[in-house]
Amino acid sequence: METVKCVRDWRNEIEMALECKKDEFRMMGYRQASNDDIWKCLEEKVWKGNPQKRLYEVVQDIFHLASNIYMSYLTVNAYQDEDLMASIAAVVNGHADAEK
Repeated sequence: METVKCVRDWRNEIEMALECKKDEFRMMGYRQASNDDIWKCLEEKVWKGNPQKRLYEVVQDIFHLASNIYMSYLTVNAYQDEDLMASIAAVVNGHADAEK
């Protein structure tokens, strides 16, 4: 019988697959690719949460992650980070103006 676990529970066993995918993306020119970013992309775009899967299914999902899905994930997160930074700057500047 094959073991079925939530995908997060497989994280330690699949580190080498993430490393291979990171190397693939870096060879394609995505120099900032990291294991953590790839994992987060899979959680958000492919698995949409923490579904139960077999080990081979998790590894297959990693190797089948397309570069356009990964880039879409990074782009959306970059915009969200910019919005967050703009919000923080507005609060800090507003607080500084109020103290004057």
